[in-house]
Amino acid sequence: MTATAVPTVLTARALLLDMDGTLVNSDVVVERCWRRWAERHGLDGDEVMKVVHGRQGYASMALLLPDRPMAQNHADNARMLAEETADMDGVVAIPGAQAFLASLAKVPHALVTSADVALSTARMAAAGLALPEVRITAESVGASKPDPEGFLKGAAELGVEPSECIVFEDSGAGITAGRAAGMQVVGVGPRADFHEPDVVVRDLTQVRVEVGADGEVRVYVG
Repeated sequence: MTATAVPTVLTARALLLDMDGTLVNSDVVVERCWRRWAERHGLDGDEVMKVVHGRQGYASMALLLPDRPMAQNHADNARMLAEETADMDGVVAIPGAQAFLASLAKVPHALVTSADVALSTARMAAAGLALPEVRITAESVGASKPDPEGFLKGAAELGVEPSECIVFEDSGAGITAGRAAGMQVVGVGPRADFHEPDVVVRDLTQVRVEVGADGEVRVYVG
């Protein structure tokens, strides 16, 4: 991964944070659950894993099984969410996530995740991270990332224009959604580097946030 080498300063009024891969490393659980699903459906596990990060489960299933009725994808997704919520073995915080969230006490920010309430609550708790007060979850939207709906709703909940938001994301679907919402995007981790966010960091230890007297949020990267 090519992390941003030269220190960069981004400015905004609010931050919108993805969860999996950005604040929480849940890759081992995602791999376990989706590879089992792939085996049940006779699909190649490696190919499935190229699709599922960042999207809601039903949206991934629709791409992988395009001839299957969407109602079946939604039913299967409900089972997948329950399976993932019951499996917290190996879920940990992304390095720097706890300090990063603590630094946002005076910063308008929201969680924008493809997980539902139960899964996001369980994973954040398993990783020892506090849930942001404002949360946009799977129940909040009608369209999965890469649709920008979640990020636009997050901005609206915070009362901030989309152009004044910075998105933190790890996946191609999430980075595309942030861009489509008209927001700057900080890519977090190795997946992000393939999708050309505005800047990319190895993890959240490379990010520092300050708030000016005028309410401007400054994000120092690198």
